[in-house]
Amino acid sequence: MFGYILRRLLATIPVLLIVSVFVFLLLRLTPGDPAAILAGDAATPAQLERIRDSLGLNDPLHVQFLTWFGQMLQGDFGTSLISNTDVLDMVSDRLGPTVNIAVMTIIISVLLAVPMGVIAAWRHRSWIDFAVMSFSVLGFSVPVFVIGYILIQIFAIELRWVPVQGYKSPADGLGAFFSRAVLPSLTLATIYVALIARMTRASMLEVLGEDYIRTARAKGVRENVVLFRHALRNAAVPILTIIGTGFALLISGVVVTESVFNIPGIGRLTVDAILARDYPVIQAMILLTAGIYVMVNLLVDLSYSLFDPRIRY
Repeated sequence: MFGYILRRLLATIPVLLIVSVFVFLLLRLTPGDPAAILAGDAATPAQLERIRDSLGLNDPLHVQFLTWFGQMLQGDFGTSLISNTDVLDMVSDRLGPTVNIAVMTIIISVLLAVPMGVIAAWRHRSWIDFAVMSFSVLGFSVPVFVIGYILIQIFAIELRWVPVQGYKSPADGLGAFFSRAVLPSLTLATIYVALIARMTRASMLEVLGEDYIRTARAKGVRENVVLFRHALRNAAVPILTIIGTGFALLISGVVVTESVFNIPGIGRLTVDAILARDYPVIQAMILLTAGIYVMVNLLVDLSYSLFDPRIRY
């Protein structure tokens, strides 16, 4: 397994290199001038030229790329063109809220969706199955910002159980953190519960028709053991895949939810950087996203062998 992990980690190097080249060229070749944004509308051509020189924008593209890439290998992602703040510090400050909300969302989604999908497959074509599938369709159909505003209206404005917006770190107290994280987590969990429950149901339906399930039932094994130990374990591979993909997507930043609940996450940071054409921040965020997807996919692949002993690396 160690050799497999090493090969996968080495395979990420060309992937990240290709992503960095693509992002660098895409940002540099799109219309717009970051020097004009920094200087403002009243800037003279001489002032714009001085800003371009200071930022290295007048250098050839390959020189700009090699300079930036060499700095990145040393852990220096540059300085924000807008806030004049170190990019790595900006990302670090915004990553915590997004990770905390993502972890809470995935925990809620898995705890709700997996039992729902198992029971729906067990009671196939019953009213329970119909209810789960109806919820799945509803969860996919309703926009996330609508769900967010509904939850705010009910639990924050009318019942006054939780604050309307804002974010508190767990370091500020678990009570303050959970009171502000529960609504955005439930908002996002609505979509992921629908997705994971649907995948769980489909995988369980395939497994429940296998011979070893009929054999276990014929031997008198309790139904809950049949469902959760034998069937769910063998149906876990596609479920783990969808959970891992969803977690990577959440870490990458969910812009709408962060905007609705005023959460200072990396999703809002990315959008602000794109609107301001803040090259260093955009490049760092896209590379971070690519790295997250690679690492999550690796962890998901390794977790397969825990549920299916036939899988070996």
